[in-house]
Amino acid sequence: MARLPAPTIPVCPGRVTGPLTRREMLCTAANGFGWLAFAGMMGHSTSTSAGTEFLRVPQPDFRPKVKNVIFCFMDGGVSHVDSFDPKPKLADLDGQSFTDSKNPTANGNRQWLKSPWEFSKHGESGMPVSSLFPHIARCADDIAVIRSMKADLPIHSTGVLFLHTGSNNAGRPSLGSWVNYGLGCESQNLPGFVVLSFGVVPCGGLETFSNGFLPASHQATLLQADGNPIDNIQPGDRDSRIQRAKLALLKSQNAAFSKQLGGSDAVESAIRNHEMAFRMQSLVPDVLDLSQETEATHALYAINSQVPSQRLYGIQCLRARRLIESGVRFVEITCPPGASNGTWDQHGDLKKGHEKNALDTDQAIAGLITDLKQRGLFDETLIVWAGEFGRTPHSAGRDGRDHHPEGFSVWLAGGGVKGGSIYGATDELGMHAVDGVCTIHDLHATILHLLGLNHESLTFRFSGRDFRLTDVHGSVVHEILT
Repeated sequence: MARLPAPTIPVCPGRVTGPLTRREMLCTAANGFGWLAFAGMMGHSTSTSAGTEFLRVPQPDFRPKVKNVIFCFMDGGVSHVDSFDPKPKLADLDGQSFTDSKNPTANGNRQWLKSPWEFSKHGESGMPVSSLFPHIARCADDIAVIRSMKADLPIHSTGVLFLHTGSNNAGRPSLGSWVNYGLGCESQNLPGFVVLSFGVVPCGGLETFSNGFLPASHQATLLQADGNPIDNIQPGDRDSRIQRAKLALLKSQNAAFSKQLGGSDAVESAIRNHEMAFRMQSLVPDVLDLSQETEATHALYAINSQVPSQRLYGIQCLRARRLIESGVRFVEITCPPGASNGTWDQHGDLKKGHEKNALDTDQAIAGLITDLKQRGLFDETLIVWAGEFGRTPHSAGRDGRDHHPEGFSVWLAGGGVKGGSIYGATDELGMHAVDGVCTIHDLHATILHLLGLNHESLTFRFSGRDFRLTDVHGSVVHEILT
């Protein structure tokens, strides 16, 4: 069954403040009762009418463990056997022939390849972490590692789409869009779904951050790392009254056009986006102004680094904290330009590429965890660290690994997550997830569960059927939850 809309009132996207009197409710919702009944019969979650929009009040299905999400997307696929899943057996077989590959991207003359990095145990939990991540290793008791992830295909474009949308095909809503649709944004002046971008379009294309068939207002807002955070948002008129008058005229013209079309989500979303952009003009520069932070905070995130890509990633992690602190529901941080065009896709130069990307991201992510804990935000925030797949335990050369969806690692941290825990396992060589196999759908179900959303009931009717992020699959991984 589709999620039925809660009682609705004409509101701007964001939090509804203050109770209504009976007279106000009847006055404002007079045209909405019919649309509410119609939406119930049709199973829709939203309803609109030309000129006036009636938005459902987003609410969780049960008490949430966290309020927001910061997704650290490790584009390209981090090697699990070189990060959070040590395989001593690889050292015994290093250099020996490997011929049993059905992976189309891993054929030819191949050899087993041991990890070029050492693993050691960290924290009270004794979690093994590679020397690639010395700063995250110090946060071992705060993270829950899933070692038994399994994806579908060894192809970046479909893998990135699958991780973000739960589908190998374009056109489905992104995870951040589903979260924004299910819960809304806590701020009326900021978007609910933000992507901090370095200008590198992932292999899945901009569909990776798309709203798909959800209302267009749930699409990601991309904020740039350098220069203006977002283009074309600066006011063109010094006098705000002139700009307000122009916006009112544009709104009336758009509303008339929408009425001619019998109600258009694209036009109505454009109206909302213009209003949002007007409100963002003064707030976004303030939220992203890192000069308000102390030197100690800058050092925590490596913003004082002499390595440009490390500094930029630190800026984005600190911006992510400031955004969720200001009410943004879902923030995604992408990888900075660097080795292999800013991804972890090292078919060759594994040591050089992985060490460069780890240098860029390790300290800032650990700093984010530390900062959230110091500010009392850790227990209401979920951090997700994940790429689209892992990398093969074998190689065509002596310094590279290929795509490997059969078994890999991700980790979660924050409210409701059992820190210092390890779930699932791959075999002794890291080839296949063999214990507690966790699919992308299971990961999505777990993320939604922590936000208080039932992944089976968070649906949207499109093209004659009810869609959900997890399709007809997915189980919550309760073993890593408190």
